[in-house]
Amino acid sequence: MLSFILRRLLQSVFVMLAVSLIAFSLFRFVGDPIAQMVGQETSVEDQENLRDRLGLNDPLTTQYGRFVSNLSKAEFGYSYRTRQPVSEMILSRLPATLELGAISLIISLLVGIPAGIYTALKRGALSNALLIATLIGISVPTFVIGIFLIYLFGVSLGWLPTFGRGETVALGWWQTSFLTLSGWKSLLLPAITLGIYQLTLTMRLVRAEMQDVLKTDYIKFATARGINYRSLYMNHAFRNTLVPVVTIIGLQLGGIIAFSIVTESVFQWPGMGLLFLDSIRYVDIPVMSVYLVLIALMFVAINLLVDMLYLAIDPRVRLKGAHG
Repeated sequence: MLSFILRRLLQSVFVMLAVSLIAFSLFRFVGDPIAQMVGQETSVEDQENLRDRLGLNDPLTTQYGRFVSNLSKAEFGYSYRTRQPVSEMILSRLPATLELGAISLIISLLVGIPAGIYTALKRGALSNALLIATLIGISVPTFVIGIFLIYLFGVSLGWLPTFGRGETVALGWWQTSFLTLSGWKSLLLPAITLGIYQLTLTMRLVRAEMQDVLKTDYIKFATARGINYRSLYMNHAFRNTLVPVVTIIGLQLGGIIAFSIVTESVFQWPGMGLLFLDSIRYVDIPVMSVYLVLIALMFVAINLLVDMLYLAIDPRVRLKGAHG
């Protein structure tokens, strides 16, 4: 088991090095940050002096080494646009994105897993309606769903706010929306918008896995032994669908955080996604690079956690890791 964990950790290190190289290389070609930082009256000499102070005239290998060294020490540098430390900018936006992602994931799981089990076990009009709804949820772009919800609940009915985060409460450096009514109202529409696509994936995966498990021989033998259906479905069938479900939950959490950009843009939600869009607009290379690396780090950490859950859920993985 220890060797299994060490291999995963080593793989994670190589993945992060590859992502850091991609982030460093990719954003060298998005534009000249000096042109965004200075005015038209700034002389060429002053621009070159600024370029030297920022290290932009150093060899690429030197710049990349400095970039990786700073990341390893959690020193993210300063924003070219605001002159603020990038770490402070990220930390100020991180709570909004994590809270939005957490509620979206909870919505997708609380609705998707029971709906997947129901459609796998039952046939009828309700199951068909749920399956049709999932097709709509997968097919319609997220921004279209968001705009529709804004029009319905914000403009026509006037029940919920259509932008912003509402009132927040400070818990140390963490600004939370969970402790105010306006915060919850502001959270609902973007969370539902972001969770609908994940909900449809969860439901269809659980349904497909549940149907496959119900066809296996041990389920047939358990049925023949007279085990009651509730115990059969939940204790035997559903437990054996947990490995792929855990996988998709891990990927969903990373995907929700990484791809919340569209939702945050539609609802002007002050999270990391909106910060990333602003940094692209102003060619703020430090913010863009750090954002990409942090998103990759979240995916790596989540996948590592999923691997650890595999060890707890599936004994076959433990045996494979012990003999690997």
